[in-house]
Amino acid sequence: MSPAIALAFLPLVVTLLVRYRHYFRLLVGTVLLRSLRDCLSGLRIEERAFSYVLTHALPGDPGHILTTLDHWSSHCEYLSHMGPVKGQILMRLVEEKAPACVLELGTYCGYSTLLIAQALPPGGRLLTVERDPRTAAVAEKLIRLAGFDEHMVELIVGSSEEVIPCLRTQYQLSRADLVLLIHRPRCYLRDLQLLEAHALLPAGATVLADHVLFPGAPRFLQYAKSCGRYRCRLYHTGLPDFPAIKDGIAQLTYAGPG
Repeated sequence: MSPAIALAFLPLVVTLLVRYRHYFRLLVGTVLLRSLRDCLSGLRIEERAFSYVLTHALPGDPGHILTTLDHWSSHCEYLSHMGPVKGQILMRLVEEKAPACVLELGTYCGYSTLLIAQALPPGGRLLTVERDPRTAAVAEKLIRLAGFDEHMVELIVGSSEEVIPCLRTQYQLSRADLVLLIHRPRCYLRDLQLLEAHALLPAGATVLADHVLFPGAPRFLQYAKSCGRYRCRLYHTGLPDFPAIKDGIAQLTYAGPG
């Protein structure tokens, strides 16, 4: 390419970099720098974050542990967690619905798990599912560090597709009053339909789905709005530490099989 042609494209490149600078920063932080740090340290980001929590957070204080993770994400490495803004929405809904049993698909580092566990009513139970054993090991330690035992918060290692059909027989879950989908948006529709097929959603159950706008779950939203079995509400938010990148949490209320 000649210098003249390169110069002709320079204004376009600069315009794109300025317009999409937040996405560029996110890409650099979550892919390039994270991969480099993984290689140099031999640890994943959630393992590095947990080491930071061990030295800076108060054991048995889930609120302080969550604040410490937020500080780590803002000042050290972007954690790709739910964050405090979405977290307030989640906690408010759990407190409002007072579910006897909550199912979380996508434990990750345990951030949203702690949010739910804090807001559960007395005697409430939380089952959280994480497909990656190494990530699950970190989340398990974080949950126990916060003071929640296995009777209140049970972590299941496995893919949601395999775990959901076994919930009733293997984990004594006959109904999930509230479900949080926070794993892979492309799996949301499949897992929602699995929950329906195995009759795990009672009438009035609440299904919350994160990241429905970024990276997005269009087929899930289309199904929820068109099938006639859900009332839908969308909470518009931004990504933690990247508020200019628009995202949202979908709240579905299940009316029953119809």
